[in-house]
Amino acid sequence: MLMEAMDLALKVPGTLLSPSGQDARLSILIYHRVLPEPDPLFPSEVDSARFDAQMRHVSRIFNVLPLTEAVARLKSDILPARAACVTFDDGYADNAEIALPILKKHGIPATFFIATGYLNGGIMFNDSVIECIRMTKKESLDLPQLGFNELPVQTIAEKRSAVESILSSVKYQEPIKRQEMVDEIRSRAGVELPRNLMMKDDQVRLLSGSGMEIGGHTVNHPILASVDRETARAEIQDGKDYLEELTGNPVRLFAYPNGKPDRDYLAAHAAIVKELGFDAAVSTATGVAHKKSDLFQLPRFTPWDRSALKFSLRLINNLSKTEPKTA
Repeated sequence: MLMEAMDLALKVPGTLLSPSGQDARLSILIYHRVLPEPDPLFPSEVDSARFDAQMRHVSRIFNVLPLTEAVARLKSDILPARAACVTFDDGYADNAEIALPILKKHGIPATFFIATGYLNGGIMFNDSVIECIRMTKKESLDLPQLGFNELPVQTIAEKRSAVESILSSVKYQEPIKRQEMVDEIRSRAGVELPRNLMMKDDQVRLLSGSGMEIGGHTVNHPILASVDRETARAEIQDGKDYLEELTGNPVRLFAYPNGKPDRDYLAAHAAIVKELGFDAAVSTATGVAHKKSDLFQLPRFTPWDRSALKFSLRLINNLSKTEPKTA
């Protein structure tokens, strides 16, 4: 009862900061995974209990809309007060297995941005690195091509540090080079990678058939700024085509991989997205969208607080951030 009263009380400052109509502000939440239980290696990753609690608070405080509807209302100055959307990136299987039932429980629509090249048994490069370090039985790894010699990977703290260091070296490589580096890490770690982290086609259809929106997120999740224009366009177009054929529905929304403006993608990529017939696109710059926002570079908010109170307060505080910022 105390938390419910707190949520109801937060509607007042929420409405003052995000009224309806032409002065409305749109909060877009971004998630990736929803784990069945907390992960000791990454305790900040959202698990089912935390996600359930967060969606309960969101449903009490905000008017949650499908992103397509929210974009249309934003353009027409008819957003409701405290408008919000929920989005997921990449296409993890737990989105369908764990997140979907919770979303339906709270009556919350969501948009799932899916990198199609990893469906049906694939594994993303970052997860390959994480699982190699998580599963290895070795005390240290020699990775000279990445600039690491005898990188300690024995304790949880060492593993967490190793993942962070390796991802910093691998993330901005072009896809082919990135995969070669991941393959070398897997070989030296001496592990077999899991093949059940990402969705299968039928899980994407399940989300779509449950009233959830499906959005594009390229095929292979490249950093668009690191590939040539033709490759970037093909990645965006091919991912869109696959999802449209899979679901039988038009794909009108896009999320830039990694999503930092002017670093991970450029204005030229936003122009490509617009040319290919999308209605809007989202970044990972923080803040809220409003009537002056670029519909092809909408900001999003990452809800990482463990405390329910801090989570709700941070959501309200985010409403004041009308200028997108990149961490």
